[in-house]
Amino acid sequence: MNAHIQEPVVLKDVALTKQVFRNKILVKLKRQKEEDRVLKSRKIKEKLFSETVFHKAKIVMFYISVVGEVDTTEMIKEAQILGKMVLVPVCWNRTIVACLLDNKAKLQKGPYGIWEPAVKKPIPGESLGLVIVPGLAFNKKGNRLGRGKGYYDRFLSSIPPKVTSIGLAFDFQILPSIPSTPTDVSVDKVIFA
Repeated sequence: MNAHIQEPVVLKDVALTKQVFRNKILVKLKRQKEEDRVLKSRKIKEKLFSETVFHKAKIVMFYISVVGEVDTTEMIKEAQILGKMVLVPVCWNRTIVACLLDNKAKLQKGPYGIWEPAVKKPIPGESLGLVIVPGLAFNKKGNRLGRGKGYYDRFLSSIPPKVTSIGLAFDFQILPSIPSTPTDVSVDKVIFA
């Protein structure tokens, strides 16, 4: 009987596999009807806002959603109404800096076309209570597939372990497994609809 010997996974193969997953998910995000995106985003918001960790967090870092992603606009507004300090990511020197987003902040497009505050007011990562994380895909264990630049992996690895991270996704973004490398950082929980 011939035993099947599996070759070790090569990082180059993982990178190619990740790109295949990214391409497939990006197509699904573009094809999703806007009314479905809005409805599912509302359901995800309801689930997030019912989480104990959300209620306890005084400082929450959201991402400002781009076209196709789980919409965080209403989440941010309602969190501010609830009296939470809201932070958003600002890309600077290949890293993410958590910056204050007050309700009167003027926004401008950052290096990747993502909206960020025009006036940067950085807040230390150890102050965070909760980080809301985008992703192209997740598995139920919290492994995450981002856009390939490693910004969130570096950011999540830099904050204290006590800070909870939650990924937001649509149901079709939840995959049975996510290819990973040693530098990939998972989230504590994934909320999807």
